[in-house]
Amino acid sequence: MNFDFDADQVAFVARVREFLAEVREWPDADDIMCPERESDSILADTPARRAFNKELARRGYLGMSWPKEYGGQEKPGIYEYLLNEELSRVGAPLIGKGVGCVGQTLIRHGSDNLKAEFLPKILSADVEFALGYSEPHAGSDLASLRLRAERVEGGWMLNGQKMFTTSAHFADWYWLAARTDFDAPKHKGISLFLLPMDHEGITIQPIETMGEHVTNAVFLDNIFVPEDYLVGELNRGWTYICEALDYERFTFYTYSPLEEKLKALKALIAETKCNGERLDTSTEVRHGLARLTADVQMAKMLQRRVIYASSQGRVPTIEAAMCKLYSTALHQRLADFAIDRLGADGLLHKADPDAPAGGKWEWSYRATALDTIGAGTSEVQKNIIARRELGLPLEF
Repeated sequence: MNFDFDADQVAFVARVREFLAEVREWPDADDIMCPERESDSILADTPARRAFNKELARRGYLGMSWPKEYGGQEKPGIYEYLLNEELSRVGAPLIGKGVGCVGQTLIRHGSDNLKAEFLPKILSADVEFALGYSEPHAGSDLASLRLRAERVEGGWMLNGQKMFTTSAHFADWYWLAARTDFDAPKHKGISLFLLPMDHEGITIQPIETMGEHVTNAVFLDNIFVPEDYLVGELNRGWTYICEALDYERFTFYTYSPLEEKLKALKALIAETKCNGERLDTSTEVRHGLARLTADVQMAKMLQRRVIYASSQGRVPTIEAAMCKLYSTALHQRLADFAIDRLGADGLLHKADPDAPAGGKWEWSYRATALDTIGAGTSEVQKNIIARRELGLPLEF
């Protein structure tokens, strides 16, 4: 495997970094670049962040891997990964679900009408999507979803509930999975729909997590969806969802935030004293930092394996599962190590003026639990690895 980037890719990263240096001079730069928001830092959920994405669009950074016939540049997918690495390094919103999950699925499976309506809006950053997958009784076992879509004249009538829908409180459109055949095996009777989030009959109830990430419960009561807004083939939604989740794991779980956290942790340890001695003079602390440094390099190599598999034309399902499982747990270990070494002060909330590093690590400790759930829980990733890579049975 060749993990090195070529000259064009290195030059691309340099241009992105120059652009981000310019953004640091914007008056609302602190809103746009905020890695302390952890999982929320990937979202374009404020006016300033949406304006930032408009600038990404203007510079041609959105849809780089798309076919030219749909406004893309047909660049290898590695460029989108490299862009997301640099964006996530500074806590700026990533290129998003529109370019990835939604756009790629529409390009492969969507009707001409859906492509014409949504692909230009995605490329110009004029639309934000929420993904309606999980339900109260269908989280990790997504194929058990029950939200009902019944055929009526001219389209479908939807009724049911979704849970943990990130972005529902600010998104423009809902990318929604519903059951269209209750007699088929549970993986076979699911379809995908698009509907506007401001549709009459949609009720959104925010749910704030312990990490201050806002997710949502969404209730749908007699929502009519025209036939034209069925995505792809009827009852093929499960296949489309799996394709989209593989893309999400590839692009969303980047390496650079781990690298930046490790740098911040080392700096904090170096400037913190206990009983008059710097923490980094302790043998135990130095051993712990050495182990975390090796772990961060391991996460980097796992991410590079994802990139390599993708560059060879394979869907990196196993590689992405291994990368997500390891890196999200490592985010938690970094926060745990920081809080242990800071002692009681490490538990101070960011609102306390005496909180070390502005309360970064206490917030991270609470927030990183979410990463082990989003885009498939750690248990789901273990099942993928066990079944598809190791050939182990899932029932005992």
